[in-house]
Parts: sequence; structure tokens; C-alpha cells
Amino acid sequence: MQFNDKIYVAGHRGMVGSAILRNLEKAGFRNLVVRTSSELDLRDQAAVRSFFEEERPDYVFLAAAKVGGILANNTRRAEFIYENMMIQNNVIHQSYLSGVKKLMFLGSSCIYPKMAPQPLKESYLLTGLLEPTNEPYAIAKIAGIKMCEAYRSQYGCNFISVMPTNLYGPNDNYDLNNSHVLPAMLRKFHEAKQQQAASVTLWGTGSPMREFLHANDMADACVFLMQSYNEAELVNVGVGTDISIKDLAMMIKKIVGYEGEVIWDSEKPDGTPRKLMDVSKLNGLGWKASIDLESGIRAVYKERFENTI
Repeated sequence: MQFNDKIYVAGHRGMVGSAILRNLEKAGFRNLVVRTSSELDLRDQAAVRSFFEEERPDYVFLAAAKVGGILANNTRRAEFIYENMMIQNNVIHQSYLSGVKKLMFLGSSCIYPKMAPQPLKESYLLTGLLEPTNEPYAIAKIAGIKMCEAYRSQYGCNFISVMPTNLYGPNDNYDLNNSHVLPAMLRKFHEAKQQQAASVTLWGTGSPMREFLHANDMADACVFLMQSYNEAELVNVGVGTDISIKDLAMMIKKIVGYEGEVIWDSEKPDGTPRKLMDVSKLNGLGWKASIDLESGIRAVYKERFENTI
């Protein structure tokens, strides 16, 4: 990418999209194109076609998606598969038609089989059954990966896919009905501290293992790969280490300063037992994460909740 190239960041108000936008601006890219969802509904084929015909971006970061945690994924299954497939189908196809030089599709670690060996290698895609609670979302993301591969194969498009691990950071979603585990815990512990509640109840057993990457690191990896990676195979993006949900809860409890009891509701689902990304490919390309988990969470907590403590 050159500094005068026109770069479209789809989903620029989301956690990852906003981080990519900040990264590009800091690096000196100025010809950046964004649209809010009210300005451009990416599910609308005609609207997306008109946008690409008018703007003709050189590069596209496809970070727009309908996302959520276990509860949202499991109860709004039709919405997750329909809306994500509509978004990615429209953006990828119009990128091809308008001659985009390069597109990056952002997937999710949930594309891998529930019982896949750990850590998760890129080659494990489509080798087993998916986690049932987020299967529709995962299938949509797998379709996006395969669409990029197909357009590369048939049309010669330089469309690449990256698979981030669990993310956290500025502009995260703290709605307890559809947020992911880390922001949900931050909010629960913070509100319990404010209310001087005797206990906090968390879903599951606390035994699953999860990996967490700061959104700023994710954005840095995306810009790095957009500038240096041009192959068909997807690339995992993560830190390469994980933590149990129970240990994460204790870390967040300490950061927030909550002194009550933690109760685990084992009637609620745990989800996939473990999701650790094999990031040897990304590390071999010359990129490694730089933000450690505890300091990253402390920064997020201070930014999001300091005015309400």
C-alpha cells in the first residue's frame, strides 16, 4: 500500500475496524474511506454496488460483521448466518467487479472444529464438526474464506483471509446479552463492585481455555499482512498462549478490585473446551504480538470505566 492509495475499512466503528483505522492514520495513510451502517447497509447488494462504483477503493479491509458471544450466537442463529453472508458476499464480489488491488477478509477462530488438536493450525479447517453454539456464524466465516480462495483461483484476485483469536480492546461491546466473555466479565465485576454485591455469577465451569489478543495488536498484524502477504492460505492471528476462563475471571476481579465471591453456573454452556491458535506461520513472516494480557485489560478497564468508578 502506498500513502495515496484509497483504502476502504468496512466496519470502521467496530473494535477491529476502528483499530485498523487508527493504525493506518498513525502510519500516515490519509486517503481512507469509511461509511457508517446508516450511510451504507452492507447487506444491500445495490447499495454496495453503487458505493464501489463511486469510490473505487484500491484496498479493502473487510472487518464488518455481526458478532456476539455464546448467548447471541446460540439464540439468533438465523441472523448470524444471513447477515454475515450478505455482508461478505456483497463486499467481496463488488471488490472483484471494481478491480480492488487487494482485499483482506477477517474471519474468526470459531471456524475450526470443536475437537481439533491444539494449537489450531490453519490446515485444520474443515476437518471436523464445529462447536454447535456458534455453528451458523462459523459457517458464514468459512464461506467467506472459501469465497476469497475461489475468486483468487478463478479471477486472479489478491484476496487474503486472516483468522483472529478472541479479541478485546477499545470500542468493545459490553452488552451482557451479546458480548464476549472478557468485556462481559469486566462489566459484571465493575457493576458488582459499585453495588457492593456479595457475589458475581459467571457462565459455565471456568475450565475452558481461551487466548486473547488486544485489538491494537490485531490491527497491526492486519496492516502488516496487507503489505506483505499475498498467498491463498488463511493466516492465524493471535498471541500463541492461552488462559483458563477461571484464571481470567480472577485476573479481572483483581484488576477491578472486586472482593466478593465468584459463583460458576455449570448449567450454562462452556462452549469449545480450548481454542489456542498456532501462530507459527505469522511469527515466521516477521510479526509477533506485543501487548501482554494483564496490562492490556488494565488499559481497557481504565479507558472504559474510569469515569464511572
